[in-house]
Amino acid sequence: MRSRQTLAVWMCALSLPMGAENWPQWRGPNLNGISGEKGLPLRWSTTENVVWKLAMPSKTGATPIIWGNNIFLNVADRDNNLYLWCVDKTKGTVAWKKLITGGNYQINKQNMSSPSPVTDGRNVFVMTGVGVLKSFDFTGAEQWARDIQKDYGKFGLNWGYANSPLLYEDSLYVQVTHGMKTRDPSYILRIDKKTGKTLWRVERPVQAIRESPDSYSTPQLLQYPDRVEIVVLGGDCVTGHDPATGQEIWRGNGLNPTNNPHFRTIASVVIFGDIIYAPTRERPLIAFRAGGKGDITESHKLWSFNNGPDVPTPVTDGKYFYTVNDRGIAWCLDARTGKEIWGAKRIKPAIYSSSPVLADGRIYITSEEGLTTVLKAGDQFEVLAENDLADYTLSSPAISDGRIFLRTEKFLYAIGKR
Repeated sequence: MRSRQTLAVWMCALSLPMGAENWPQWRGPNLNGISGEKGLPLRWSTTENVVWKLAMPSKTGATPIIWGNNIFLNVADRDNNLYLWCVDKTKGTVAWKKLITGGNYQINKQNMSSPSPVTDGRNVFVMTGVGVLKSFDFTGAEQWARDIQKDYGKFGLNWGYANSPLLYEDSLYVQVTHGMKTRDPSYILRIDKKTGKTLWRVERPVQAIRESPDSYSTPQLLQYPDRVEIVVLGGDCVTGHDPATGQEIWRGNGLNPTNNPHFRTIASVVIFGDIIYAPTRERPLIAFRAGGKGDITESHKLWSFNNGPDVPTPVTDGKYFYTVNDRGIAWCLDARTGKEIWGAKRIKPAIYSSSPVLADGRIYITSEEGLTTVLKAGDQFEVLAENDLADYTLSSPAISDGRIFLRTEKFLYAIGKR
């Protein structure tokens, strides 16, 4: 059975054009917001360089997920139902729509379609803000379903659940870090991707108060030569866990030095090589050296930065660390020392919730107004292009097959060469 599954994945990979990448979860093929593709589009508009566009019924914070010729979307419709859509990447047509659950609602910017799907090339897994988690195969056949709130209690986040699941090997890792509207403990789940059954559930205690336990971040993967750790951000700290047991291996504190009761965490951890970058509500963003055990707050702290992001997750290539805040002010730091290379550079004034993507020697940053600013990557600040889709945008870009896929409130765009 395993050999047939391996063959199926290999054949699916062969169906991609040479050099094309999948985008299997919201931070891309390596979970870090980086694409290795070249020849990407620099300029576009609602008509220029648009291969196709597909009408959307509502806004979302979820990123398009791509495998082969399939694009998967978490979609809220006008009847407050939540669907998984599969879209043909070449044609821009809907292959199928499958109901996930009802009960969608709006809260502040987001609705309950905010979590991005994730795929292993055989099945696609989709979480919703109302706690329903389902698995579908690529034909749209439902494999299993869970209701996390029904099993473990209501989510207690002030602005609704928005965390995407992390997929690693045979399991999904689901983070529920909350406290504003509940006294229930925060926890992490490991769920068998084949059956949907819980393999373990571990509580994650924190000292954060009021809204500060709430985290909208997605867990990340820290890879060593001989092992991996699941990294979870929220509740004024960042923690590393054994994927086999959920046991906490290390904890970095100091993310809320004044014990501010409103330090909910939205941006996710960034991991590159042996460094863990932990953002919080702008200040401080702390870089920790990997490999610690127990309390690593001081022993493994490399540097801190007081102009980090609130919502957009930063991106780094290991040499330069790029971050943009909610107001469109960008910085480039030395990734290992935190030294400012260039900083406090304002791009187009607007609100920014989408996370930047690094690809083809460029940084793509999209505002809530639908304007994507393209910066030159490197030690000199340079705006290469400004591309306006003139539509409300929360979703981060996805890249595959030499094209950029951008989802606004009204459309999903495929941008690039025809």
